[in-house]
Amino acid sequence: MPPLRLIFFGTAELACTSLAALGQSPLFQVIGVATQPDRPRGRDLKLQPTPVKVEAERRKLAVWQPLRAREETFIRALAELNPDLIVVAAYGQILPSSILELPRFGCLNVHASLLPKYRGAAPIQWAILNDESETGVTIMKMDAGLDTGDILTQEKTVIAPEDNSQTLQDRLARLGADLLIKTIPDYVQGEIAPQKQSSEQASHAPKISKEDGRLDWKQPARTFWNRVRAFTPSPGAYTYYGRQPNLRRLKIWQAEVSAETGGRPGEIIQADKSGLVVATGQQSLRILELQREGGKRLSAQEFLSGTGLQKGELLE
Repeated sequence: MPPLRLIFFGTAELACTSLAALGQSPLFQVIGVATQPDRPRGRDLKLQPTPVKVEAERRKLAVWQPLRAREETFIRALAELNPDLIVVAAYGQILPSSILELPRFGCLNVHASLLPKYRGAAPIQWAILNDESETGVTIMKMDAGLDTGDILTQEKTVIAPEDNSQTLQDRLARLGADLLIKTIPDYVQGEIAPQKQSSEQASHAPKISKEDGRLDWKQPARTFWNRVRAFTPSPGAYTYYGRQPNLRRLKIWQAEVSAETGGRPGEIIQADKSGLVVATGQQSLRILELQREGGKRLSAQEFLSGTGLQKGELLE
């Protein structure tokens, strides 16, 4: 059997592992890659390629970067290649039916949740935010909806206490790539019976914004702990310290729930050699690593030695 000719759609770092696995397998021939356009990033706002574009160019693959996937010239270019299959992972756009119907085996998606839970753009962050004990990856056959297609295969993984969105993403990327390579041959040979998703059990994972990282100290400490983990490394969980009009942003990289009690929500109840503890709406939060705006990432002890933060001050 000749290798399956496939086109890969992806943008985010998560997708690179699947692209690499497909490119390394003799069962598949990646004949092109579609990704989002280069975007300005960093302080100097220079145009930066997507992680998938970097991976594709490293593999000397043809790359398309349409502003919108429904552009007619782009769709014609795909049709001329006559692909057997399209594989999508963290692409960032809903594909039109003209693309979904183009390959003879349709389009498959690698989604970082156990569908129908957490349909949408940020399934990893929302699984952590909602204190889930496990998550996983789903290979599904795409339809015109948002992550609503039939399920082909799934693989579970535990969300460990030490996980944040980066460590969980890395693990799910590997699981998804391995599962994809195993699923495609059985799928094209008709050995997998697609399963309809239950809309009653569906939940959604909307895109995360920078503003979502702002901490509300009235919430319980466990909620804080999950928010720090979910928003590390991006967009970051943060608070403010100091006094108006000189409030300074403070990014929290790592924290844990503490049994210490007392104080108003946001009040520093410990700031010494043994650490930095802040009162919340329920229990307290021990901050282990943090970073002030424009500064370096530091341990709590290092940070306290260089600032005037004291017991009794309020974080906002």
